[in-house]
Amino acid sequence: MTKIYLDVCCWNRPFDDQTQTRVHLEAEAVLAVVSEIERGDCQLLHSEVVDLEIANTPALELRQRLQVLIPRQHRYVRCEQKVSARALALEQRGFAGIDALHLACAEAAGVDVFLTTDDRLLRLAVRHADFLRVRVANPLAWLQDRLTD
Repeated sequence: MTKIYLDVCCWNRPFDDQTQTRVHLEAEAVLAVVSEIERGDCQLLHSEVVDLEIANTPALELRQRLQVLIPRQHRYVRCEQKVSARALALEQRGFAGIDALHLACAEAAGVDVFLTTDDRLLRLAVRHADFLRVRVANPLAWLQDRLTD
């Protein structure tokens, strides 16, 4: 079973402005991934970093929607000392603090793919692919790859 980790920009995508084609397609891809998780075709690995970032979402209505969207069946990853140390190493490669924590959690959990819609994060992941211990992909591109395999 494919183990996946979605960062918070993925969870937000269905609630972003859907008038932009790219945003709409990525939102549909995220919802398709959520459906795969709910059907049991994929396993979601979720972290306290995701929970913390969502808890700090200033808009109450959006925060509540995000909490409802995340499937209840998931494996939980804690941000322990080993994860924090790896996040620091990722930060030294240019990954932003919260992104580094998400990546470190995903690596610690042994996920098959870390999904994000963050272009900066995707570019850095390509640049540092040899240093990362997880595949990083855009959800739409990842689903398209799965369909062609």
